[in-house]
Amino acid sequence: MKNKKFKLLIVLLALCSGLANAQATSPNSTAMQWWKDGKFGLFLHWGLYSQTAGYWKGQKARANEHFMLGEKIPLKEYATIANDFNPVKFNAEEWVKSAKNAGMKYIVITAKHHDGFSMYDSPSQPYNIVKTSPWGKDPMKDLAVACKKYNLKLCFYYSLGRDWQDPDVPTRDGYRSNTWDYPNEEMKDFAKYFERKVKPQIRELLTQYGPIGLLWFDTPEQISKAQSTALREMIKSIQPNCIINDRIGNGMGDYSVAEQKIEDKTVIKPWEACVTMSAKWGYVKYDTVWKSPELLVRQLVEVVCKGGNFLLNVAPKGDGNFPAEATDRLKALGNWMRINHDAIYGVSPFKILNEGAQSEVGRADAMGKSDNDFTSKNTRPDAYFAKKGKVIYAYARSWKMKQLNLKSLTKAIASIKSVSMLGSGEKIKWVQSSQGLNIELPNKLPSGLPVYVFEIGI
Repeated sequence: MKNKKFKLLIVLLALCSGLANAQATSPNSTAMQWWKDGKFGLFLHWGLYSQTAGYWKGQKARANEHFMLGEKIPLKEYATIANDFNPVKFNAEEWVKSAKNAGMKYIVITAKHHDGFSMYDSPSQPYNIVKTSPWGKDPMKDLAVACKKYNLKLCFYYSLGRDWQDPDVPTRDGYRSNTWDYPNEEMKDFAKYFERKVKPQIRELLTQYGPIGLLWFDTPEQISKAQSTALREMIKSIQPNCIINDRIGNGMGDYSVAEQKIEDKTVIKPWEACVTMSAKWGYVKYDTVWKSPELLVRQLVEVVCKGGNFLLNVAPKGDGNFPAEATDRLKALGNWMRINHDAIYGVSPFKILNEGAQSEVGRADAMGKSDNDFTSKNTRPDAYFAKKGKVIYAYARSWKMKQLNLKSLTKAIASIKSVSMLGSGEKIKWVQSSQGLNIELPNKLPSGLPVYVFEIGI
């Protein structure tokens, strides 16, 4: 009998342990709701690499925002870039207003990238913008104020498993480590770096700027499961509603990230596509490969219809201004969103994803060379679908014809009661049959981009 009781106790303890672990890694549904509703966010890559604008010693630098690694620049030499880093044109309110007007709901900014330089006032690490630059200010304080004013979530990017300033950060293959300043990979102890730099800085980011919507980690590299767990527990103990992406490592994140690509099909679990607006993540003066506003709206629609969020990157200049090309595109996105926001916010995937769409994953050369960009660049006409309550949204992407024949929307799929076009006051002519739904586009189309949205009542 005692043996049976002992075995039962072991089983109960195991179940409790599994339940506790599941609770530790499951996202708080309330905390996740703002992100699921957000759909569209602004990614900002800004750091010392922005100051050099893609050049090093008069030549185009290898590896762009990773050029400290690409050029194997000694830390002491790389750190001198801060002497000229004086972003006097930085205006947090203008940045946040640009995102707000574009229809975005959250901002993710690089608090610390792989170069190890902190873009905020870090009491634990003097290698930061306040202590080493002539500007001497903390941009995150102003961003926190502006985000609160315009009701956007402030979120921080943090390079977790790569740091070229710290002597104790090995990488999986050694290729991405600082081996010119710190050549002995075997002597590097990630645990020392984790305790000395990561945990103090994450605590700073969570205690100095008010509520933080999201911690967007990058490159987990050699972090252990125990360390990922401890980091998550620390974050939740300080800000329980702060969510975490999957790059905290070891399955401890709240959602997954698709970098420079869009998932092939609808994904039920929370996911996000982070994509560059141009060819590079950080500001490069000679970058001429910019996605058109039409292409960006196409990508936003595709991501949302597949159940994801779209995190679109802008690379501010070293002086604190957005490139003119980025500003123009944000304005164009905003004009489209003002007409069609109801078809972006609050929608979920429909049982039919699209029709007429052709996958061209990997065709980065269609608009020029980009950095590991695997998103499609085609602008051929097609249609995507999403739903909200008793409404189906049909997105006619890059549509030039006067008729839209949606073969997917037969009476067997849905009995349609009404059809209207967002941004148009005209009565829409339509006919549903066993062959699908035929819509006649109005004579006067909404001005702007050729991505039109039909609101279909069922």
